[in-house]
Amino acid sequence: MSSEYKVNWFNDFLGVAYRYYDLRMNVVPLFSDFKDASKFWRETVHWWIDHSIKIRFVEIENDYWFIMGSDSKRVENNSSLFKILPKSNYYERFKKGHDGEAYLRLGVYTKKSKKDVKDDAVCSCSHVKEDHGEEDDDSCLYEDCNCKKFESFQVNLLKKKKTVTDIKFLTENEIKDDVLAWNCFSTNKYNQEKESSNE
Repeated sequence: MSSEYKVNWFNDFLGVAYRYYDLRMNVVPLFSDFKDASKFWRETVHWWIDHSIKIRFVEIENDYWFIMGSDSKRVENNSSLFKILPKSNYYERFKKGHDGEAYLRLGVYTKKSKKDVKDDAVCSCSHVKEDHGEEDDDSCLYEDCNCKKFESFQVNLLKKKKTVTDIKFLTENEIKDDVLAWNCFSTNKYNQEKESSNE
C-alpha cells in the first residue's frame, strides 16, 4: 500500500461471511442495505487493482481483526476495511482451506420472519419453520428450545468480484512487519488506548 496517502478506515459494515462453493473460497463483507453495498463497491472496491488487494486476519484470543485494503486508481475515495469479529467455524474453515487466494465479493444480510421464508427455512435456533407455532405465537415447539420467535436470515451476494492473492493470518506480535495491519492497529487500537490513558 502506498504510504503517500492517509488511510481512511471504514468499519460501518455488519461482519464477514465465507462461501466455499466457487472455484475459490469467497470473503464477503456484509452490509445491511443493497444500496450501501453497491455504493461501496462502486466508489471504492471497483477501483482496487486485484493484485494489490490485501486481507489480514489478526487473531487475539477468541476474536480476530478482519483487515482489508488496497492501492486504488482513485485514491480520493479509497478506504480500507476493518472489523473485530469472534472466531467461528466458518472462519476456521476458511483459514484451513483458502489455499492463498479467494474471491472478494460484497453481500447484503437481511433478517427474515416466518412469513417471509419457505417451509424448509431454518430458524436461528436450528429448527425448521414447521417446528414453530402458528400465527402470532411462532415460538419453537421443541421443549428443550428457548426460542420465542422464528428468525432466519438471508445473504445475497453482489455479482461483481475481485481476486485476492495476498492473504495472511497474523498474531498481534507479527503486525509490526505488515504495513496494512500495523496501520490499522496504530489508528484503531494503539492511538485510542494512548488517548484514553492521557485523559
